[in-house]
Amino acid sequence: MLKKGEIKMIKKFLAEGLSKSAIARKLGISRDTVRRYANLPDDYVPHINRPPVINSVDPYLPHIAKMLEMSEQTKSEIPLTVIYEEIKKLGYDGSLRWLQQVIQRYELRSRAKSDEPIIRFETKPSQQMQVDWIEFPKDNLSAFVATMGYSRASYVEYVNNEKIETLIGCHMNAFNYFGGVPMECLYDNMRTVILGRNSYGRGKHKLNPLFEDFAKHCRFSIKVCKPYRAKTKGKVERFNHYLRYNFHNGLRVRLSMKHYTLTLENANAEVLKWLDTTTKAL
Repeated sequence: MLKKGEIKMIKKFLAEGLSKSAIARKLGISRDTVRRYANLPDDYVPHINRPPVINSVDPYLPHIAKMLEMSEQTKSEIPLTVIYEEIKKLGYDGSLRWLQQVIQRYELRSRAKSDEPIIRFETKPSQQMQVDWIEFPKDNLSAFVATMGYSRASYVEYVNNEKIETLIGCHMNAFNYFGGVPMECLYDNMRTVILGRNSYGRGKHKLNPLFEDFAKHCRFSIKVCKPYRAKTKGKVERFNHYLRYNFHNGLRVRLSMKHYTLTLENANAEVLKWLDTTTKAL
């Protein structure tokens, strides 16, 4: 699947009068590929059809959960290295550092001390995208965060406002980043999406008509979290914390040390590199 920029280049070269063969040579793709994308409407967005990104620790989470639960029940604290050596025997070939990050990111130790199960129900591949804003008032910026429910792959885009037009643009960029449109998107109390909760009866919310039209156009359904049930959207909430403290604050400190200011432009440039590095670690 071609990237958004490559599709734009095909459209641009066609408008300039280049032949499909010439465009294929310029972009290093086949003539059939040029023809296929040339015939698509400008607002076409494909549906996701690719293998999900799987965290290398995922297959061993049930075993890790069991070890942590037994550790809590028997009051026998175990260090990370014990868990690492145990799952290595089962085939885990990732690093100790990545295992530590996963356990911290998803708060597995603290969950073992609570009544809630560590392993939760997972959505199917390409079924759900969880969406939220994370605000950085000191920098007059907000970050649009979209996390795929199954793979936990995330997309981040910094913006300077949370208007409906900006929100729609961020969704389009996220769909292009992930390679298509999920079946449903999950929201909490995003004011640009939900104008009134239960306005038409229990579970029947008043939605922004512009966003509702956009969802119909892209063929995804809008899902709303239940009140006071942040865990419903837990994956993106955990990623928000990771983004704020591991990426954003770290970037502000590094830029300040070089006497630079964090801006919309350098934040977006750096977050794309960070996402790429994070994805490669999965």
